[in-house]
Amino acid sequence: MTAKRNRRKQTQSLQERLMAFAETTRERARSMPPGKEREMLLRRAEQNEMTSNLTDWLSAPVFPRRGE
Repeated sequence: MTAKRNRRKQTQSLQERLMAFAETTRERARSMPPGKEREMLLRRAEQNEMTSNLTDWLSAPVFPRRGE
């Protein structure tokens, strides 16, 4: 028996979802007292921003190298 996949149509791009998650995570971290959990949230927000930037970079058109 195979499990049925839960499929849904995304209304936002991956980059938009990652940046929105990073923004809400940063807001949550700002309201917390300094500590391990706050640092973990800030780290997660930074990772999501970095992933969004990498996704943009990887999906950019490729430019030909010199001499080719």
